[in-house]
Amino acid sequence: MKTIIKKVDKNQIDEDVIQEAGEILKRGGLVAFPTETVYGLGANALDEEAAKRTYAAKGRPSDNPLIVHIADVQALDEIAVNIPAATEELAFHFWPGPLTMIFEKSNIVPMGTTGGLETVAVRMPSDLIARELILAAGGYVSAPSANTSGRPSPTTAQHVAEDLEGKIDMILDGGSVDIGLESTILDMTVTPPMILRPGAITAGMLEEVIGAVSVDETILGSESTQAPKAPGMKYRHYAPRARLMIVEGTLREEVLAIRQLAYEAHRKG
Repeated sequence: MKTIIKKVDKNQIDEDVIQEAGEILKRGGLVAFPTETVYGLGANALDEEAAKRTYAAKGRPSDNPLIVHIADVQALDEIAVNIPAATEELAFHFWPGPLTMIFEKSNIVPMGTTGGLETVAVRMPSDLIARELILAAGGYVSAPSANTSGRPSPTTAQHVAEDLEGKIDMILDGGSVDIGLESTILDMTVTPPMILRPGAITAGMLEEVIGAVSVDETILGSESTQAPKAPGMKYRHYAPRARLMIVEGTLREEVLAIRQLAYEAHRKG
């Protein structure tokens, strides 16, 4: 397979390129694209076969759920049921943005997308290229990070190409991402809501909006005996071939350090 690489300027988006990428997704193909967190590997979230292609391209186990990306809040009503009241406040404060919420899924979401679970993980990215692509593809795009499973998440199109060129249909090159750290995942099917994966939206930020949240004990340390429930947390994840560095400081300083580590890992291949 020859992978098409197209540059896209988020300040002057080429609609022809976006429509071409959207048609690829509608036909069941795979398109890597930038979000504000990391580059995602996009597929039609409502297509079981597209989910299989995603897993195959990444070398990812099929019981590892995919996050469904939407471009407007109303789209949530089609893919989720029994949506908690607190969702509205969270969406108002953090969508579009780096927060993924988990809900009970509706029947239109295939088990291939959810990794065999009756729940669906949903996010609305703030990146303009991502949102235009989602709309062009029909409104529902599943998108794990666009890298070989176990490798650092990509923050540039070059990182994506190093891992996936020849395995996917297209890469939209929108330059470097803004954050470089994957989204926070919050399970809305439990009370209080539970953080399953830490990210740029912290527990304190969530609690300012909805009150108490809990944290999945499997992400707190190696002493837990339970298996993680979040996308990307079940198997060995993010294994850069680089030195270990511990960072203390502000969230921004921590994120910049993580981005630097990922960059170094890709350079060393």
